[in-house]
Amino acid sequence: MNRFSERAATTGLFLANGLGIGAWAVAIPRVKERLGLSEAALGLALFAFAGGAIIAMGLAGRMARRFGSGPSTAYLGLAFALLLPLPALVPNPALLGLSLLALGAANGAMDVSMNGHASVLEARAGRPIMSSFHAAFSLGGLLGAALGGAIQGHGLGAGAGLALPDLVIAVLVLAGAGVVLRARTANRPDGPPPAAAGHLVLPSAALLRLAGLAFLCMLVEGAVADWSAVYLRATLAGRAGLAALGYSAFALAMAGCRLVGDRAVRHLGARRVIALGGLLAAAGLALVLGLPTAVSAALGFALVGIGLANVVPVIFSASGRSTAIPAVGVAMAATAGYAGFLVGPPLIGFGAGLVGLRLALTGLLLATLGVGLFGGRALAPRRPRADAGAS
Repeated sequence: MNRFSERAATTGLFLANGLGIGAWAVAIPRVKERLGLSEAALGLALFAFAGGAIIAMGLAGRMARRFGSGPSTAYLGLAFALLLPLPALVPNPALLGLSLLALGAANGAMDVSMNGHASVLEARAGRPIMSSFHAAFSLGGLLGAALGGAIQGHGLGAGAGLALPDLVIAVLVLAGAGVVLRARTANRPDGPPPAAAGHLVLPSAALLRLAGLAFLCMLVEGAVADWSAVYLRATLAGRAGLAALGYSAFALAMAGCRLVGDRAVRHLGARRVIALGGLLAAAGLALVLGLPTAVSAALGFALVGIGLANVVPVIFSASGRSTAIPAVGVAMAATAGYAGFLVGPPLIGFGAGLVGLRLALTGLLLATLGVGLFGGRALAPRRPRADAGAS
């Protein structure tokens, strides 16, 4: 089993996960309407998704140590594909919460596992490739949103909007699983030696800053994924297909920029990528909230995607260089980031119930502005230690 095949399979798993998240993002308004949920009730349901993911994140590490990061990603991808259609099929809010709890657990564990496996493949390759995996996730989000929006735009419900994309997800997951489960290298320990694996590792101040930055960036990304369609459906009074415009523009811009992410970092520097990225994202959100039209929404969410596209891959790379074992730093930053991705949507839901959706979304603007003004300081100015495992 060559490394190219395993990298392609892992890319397919990232693509599958993004496709599912994109399809779910544009199905949320229909699920909300079908069950007659208020914004606060929807926020509570999304909190179940976040809760399930956060609980499962810790278990994902144990699973990877036992089975290997590649096989763990394959098993969790299969669970994600099986659970994805359930939220559109349940008859009441209580079962919606339970289905989202299970789906969130599968998604959160898969996120951590596949990023851990991507960091292993990057270390083996000896060169930056993390952005390419994240590009596949973003491309999947674009395809999932476009496919789900088109299905609903033709009069089909949220069930079809999730079930039909899930067929594509199942094919990608099964194909990827067939490769990574045969890869013997995926079953070798990828992290610290077994004697050290169970020890508590205290993060440095630099790593905590990077984790906090990852939390803010992915909080914004998660909130845009789950609330952009709801916001546009309400402000533009448009059809379900039009509501998908914002997330589609966001995902397309992010996918495109991640394809050239490594080149951008080489030319601009990591600090400048973070600073400019945060400011671009803040400008995009200001445009969306200040001028809610179809054109401005597409342009604004595209700016958010461009701005945030390469910030998280830069953070993951810096986190890996900040510890003696790169996978340890990446895992800490990834856990913080995906926690932000998952708690952002319910926080917006609760805020919308208190002050209205537009004002709640203004919090995202402040977060991106903070990233732009102060995020570059999270990167340590000194070179990594010789034992940090940097290539």
